[in-house]
Amino acid sequence: MKLRMLFTTALIAMLAFGCAKKETATAAASAAPAEKSGVRVIEITGNDSMKYNLTTIEVAVGEEITIKLTNVGTMPKQAMGHNLVVLKAGSDANAYSMAAASASATDYIPASLNDQVIDHTKMLGPKESDSITLIFSEAGEYPFICSFPAHFQVGMKGMITVK
Repeated sequence: MKLRMLFTTALIAMLAFGCAKKETATAAASAAPAEKSGVRVIEITGNDSMKYNLTTIEVAVGEEITIKLTNVGTMPKQAMGHNLVVLKAGSDANAYSMAAASASATDYIPASLNDQVIDHTKMLGPKESDSITLIFSEAGEYPFICSFPAHFQVGMKGMITVK
């Protein structure tokens, strides 16, 4: 009986820990395999150190992707909320983040610069997630940022490269 229990415990441990993937610094390596619908899911986290776990994403022109952002931090949303705003190619991410700092009424998405935004997640508190689905029709460099005040300036930003 003890041997059977030991074997079962070992099997459960192997299944639980042996199948885990190590997260890497590029979306291509950490993205989930394409679902039956053909949509590639890219999971990004934001933390209390004001960092995304991914800062570069490579996408093919016409490829449909879903970006899922999860706030893995513990601080309250009012102090450390996170979002992900994808800007059009050629947009000035720094200028956008400066304008966003005074747009608290709209969760730091400035209405005056909506023409620069492709899409964005909602502002997330601890342990919350939101997703956006995108298809890029043109090659280029598309910046993404967290628009919560000062997060862009300390490095909460990245680039989607569409080829």
